[in-house]
Amino acid sequence: MSLFLLFESASGYALFERTASEEIGQELESVQTAMQDLSKAGKVLKLKSFAPFQSAAHALENINDITEGIVNDYLKNFLTANLAKSKKVKLGVQEARLGGAISDATGISCDVSDVTTELLRGIRMHFEKLIKQFREGDLEKAQLGLGHAYSRAKLKFNINRSDNMIIQAISLLDQLDKDLNTFSMRVREWYSWHFPELTKLVADNSMFAKLVSLIKDKATLTQDSHAAIEEIVMDEAKAQSIIDAAKSSMGTDISQIDMINIEAFANRVISLSAYRRGLYDYLQSKMNVVAPNLCALIGEMVGARLISHAGSLTNLSKYPASTVQILGAEKALFRALKTRGNTPKYGLIFHSSFIGRAGSKNKGRISRYLANKTSLAARIDCFSDAATTKFGEALRNQVEDRLKFYETGQAPAKNIDVMQGVIHQLAKDAPASSSSSSEEETPKSEKKDKKEKKEKKEKKDKKEEKSEKKDKKRRAEDDADESDKKKSKKSKKNKD
Repeated sequence: MSLFLLFESASGYALFERTASEEIGQELESVQTAMQDLSKAGKVLKLKSFAPFQSAAHALENINDITEGIVNDYLKNFLTANLAKSKKVKLGVQEARLGGAISDATGISCDVSDVTTELLRGIRMHFEKLIKQFREGDLEKAQLGLGHAYSRAKLKFNINRSDNMIIQAISLLDQLDKDLNTFSMRVREWYSWHFPELTKLVADNSMFAKLVSLIKDKATLTQDSHAAIEEIVMDEAKAQSIIDAAKSSMGTDISQIDMINIEAFANRVISLSAYRRGLYDYLQSKMNVVAPNLCALIGEMVGARLISHAGSLTNLSKYPASTVQILGAEKALFRALKTRGNTPKYGLIFHSSFIGRAGSKNKGRISRYLANKTSLAARIDCFSDAATTKFGEALRNQVEDRLKFYETGQAPAKNIDVMQGVIHQLAKDAPASSSSSSEEETPKSEKKDKKEKKEKKEKKDKKEEKSEKKDKKRRAEDDADESDKKKSKKSKKNKD
């Protein structure tokens, strides 16, 4: 059985034939040693055909198909032209998925064994020297150009629907929460040496940092600062209690340089908390653009964490509902599988308000149902052309109805009825621009219809005229035939 090897390079497809199989044998070690030397590899491998790519775009199209395991028409024609469909012919390829696709498309049996892999490795090592048409550096230039084009194509995305920005924003938001908590504890501990009573009076970290920046030295705090303190704490009684506590505080005195450092650090915490609020607003707006239905269903934060954990909105949309349900609880899942314990009922979706509102017996059931609706919302957001929150709102109402069903037993509406209702509503709420554009197009279409009608009438008239002429000719011919028959009958009678 003859073995042919398909090698996909940046310049085109190359088909090699293994000729000296007896010399190197079938063992993997002998193949590896033979492929190290160019002279031995040249005896073992013989170039049968080479099909260069027509352009850079053509090369990119073929390489994208290969990575996805699809047989391009150019590759199919190349193989069918050089290989016959026979049981004695076998094609060696690098990937099993591509080999299966080639077998289905062309009927040629493919081989992906270790020996084939080593032979292809040898071709890759000596490819530039095995093909005589190549000059030095041609293959490197083709590889560089195709590599840049392939990377550029993979990185292309719609800037308005970029889920990568959501991943970065939610990661930064989580990191800021940790850092702000640490920094706020440090401000509290540092300033408590001077004013320890303030820690018990004010629990909010951002509010505490603002008060530190305002009060500074407690000895300078007077009744004149009551309005400013009240503006921060938003409570008149608490503001007065802070002033009273400062007068009888047990804290130590702090030098001017120490207070400057405490104030600078408190201002930094205030600026970080303000930046955190701005980042949260940015994440909300981004989620409403990229995944509006997911956002309407489970909220911005939970939706962003699901997208971040999955890697992208596309990956999340490809996950089944069972995977979405335990997304974020992988450690607990594998620990339960290892110890044969109970598997987790929920992962990141536990932070949704629906799980907390459900009873202890129904938490697992509502988490499965919520994961199902989350998977649907992610798929709608990922693959729909027009962004809308109608589907997400309908799915959220379905989850609410399911909670009521667990409590009262009231049967919820079917999913197909709900989705059809949303589709009908979207069709009714079509934008007015489409109607205006259709109105503008109506006179054009009317003119076209009139022209078509005139042409049809003219064609009908011509056909009728032709048919009338044919009928007249037939009638004339029939009359002539009848007259000839009458004349022949009269002549016969006269002879008799």
